[in-house]
Amino acid sequence: MIEVAQLSKTYRLGNQEVYALREVSFNISKGELVSIMGPSGSGKSTLMNLLGCLDLPSGGSYHLANIDVQSLKANELAEVRNKQIGFVFQNFNLLPRATALENVELPLLYGRIPQSRIKALDSLDKVGLRDRAKHRPNELSGGERQRVAIARAIVNNPSIILADEPTGNLDSKTGVEILNSFKQLNAEGATIILVTHDPSVSDQCPRTLFMMDGCLSKDERKPVSEVHGC
Repeated sequence: MIEVAQLSKTYRLGNQEVYALREVSFNISKGELVSIMGPSGSGKSTLMNLLGCLDLPSGGSYHLANIDVQSLKANELAEVRNKQIGFVFQNFNLLPRATALENVELPLLYGRIPQSRIKALDSLDKVGLRDRAKHRPNELSGGERQRVAIARAIVNNPSIILADEPTGNLDSKTGVEILNSFKQLNAEGATIILVTHDPSVSDQCPRTLFMMDGCLSKDERKPVSEVHGC
């Protein structure tokens, strides 16, 4: 599903070249649930931006579902983001004046997918929010808003779901509910990557990639008995 080889990202700061990511290599198979952990400045956000095709690497290679990402033009990258990748963010990123249903429907409208309203309702149903379809974000709890974001992320049946600190703005009880939603989606076959700094989140993932100073410091696969339940 994901093949990353010697992936690097550098930025120019005055006369200096600053490495945000240094020759990172790993593969992620279809149906895996993987967390990416590391402190601030470790490179995990840079890595997520590259995996999500929001940015391009300075070196190395990235193949997503056998697509060579670096070979794509801007419009082709936009299509990959819309159809192959589902995004879930810490701050939800919902349109405040749109209903839950309209927020979930957006990726389908951008992609000109037929029967978008029916598919958006089905996606809300998967996260248990069909009865909240006509509510706007300010009429929903934090957990409900995040579930709307998850419904939007899965509405196109993407190859992977990328979640950046998806429980960061939630209380512990609601965070558990959101993690259970991800685990259920994974059990149904979704490939999910959770970017987090919270060990209680990574403990529930069978595999964790640890980032430090722009490098992949450890690739840990846990035995089933060591994966903590919610």
